[in-house]
Amino acid sequence: MPIAYPAILDLRSDEEPVAWKDKDAMLYALGVGLGSDPLNQQELPFVYENGLKAVPTLATVVAMTTGYSRLIAKSGINFARVVHGEQAVEWRQPLPPEGEAVVRSRIAAVHDKGERGAILIVETELEARGGDVLAVLRSAIFARADGGFGGGSEGEAEPHQVPSRPADLSLDFPTRPDQALLYRLNGDRNPLHADPDFAKMVGFPRPILHGLCTFGITCRAVLQAHADFDPARVKAHQARFSAPVFPGETVSVDLWRDGDVVSFEARVKDREAVVIKNGKSVLA
Repeated sequence: MPIAYPAILDLRSDEEPVAWKDKDAMLYALGVGLGSDPLNQQELPFVYENGLKAVPTLATVVAMTTGYSRLIAKSGINFARVVHGEQAVEWRQPLPPEGEAVVRSRIAAVHDKGERGAILIVETELEARGGDVLAVLRSAIFARADGGFGGGSEGEAEPHQVPSRPADLSLDFPTRPDQALLYRLNGDRNPLHADPDFAKMVGFPRPILHGLCTFGITCRAVLQAHADFDPARVKAHQARFSAPVFPGETVSVDLWRDGDVVSFEARVKDREAVVIKNGKSVLA
């Protein structure tokens, strides 16, 4: 079913209640590599219930509900040709390590790229019980088979440009061979991240790491380098996904700081692959 434009812009998900417990916050932290050294006193509060903190990008797990998936299905795009292109999160207040909320999503924009496909911008609000918005998430979905539906091609936000100077700091984060198997327990059970035969069928030599896991690793880098491991200091985090990471590889995060803005990119040095581009984090 082709994209129906402009009717697609009226698509909304139903409000969906969500809840997360302390073990969800700890599992997410382990999934993005925190706690690999159990004696690290700065990382321990993210994986131990005594004084537990939530990694801010836990919001990407809490907010990705069945309602979000149904909304994408209603759009008419070909799921077999879909790529998660960008992710952004803005926190209105710190995400607690456990809580209850309501999630609602909408198609905020759609861009027609003709033969190159279509880009859907999905906006999701995470609202705490009581009416306070915890976070607003924006996902760019690149539907490679769905261009030419008659929509406009303009209006995309310009990607954030990282500084041209050498990085101020670079941090290396080894991933485990079973990192994707661990991270998928947060809810994304796409077989691309677990099944070798499925991965080969869609063109990869083996299962790949979730893009949102790499996204979480870059947030971890900002927490470590520029926020003293205080989640409340991270107010926004956004990036473009440019290449996959294979579990077991080391992700190197390059960081530049200019005032309250931290720019970042992520690479796998062994393959000379840039896996995250145009990264921007805003500090309180």
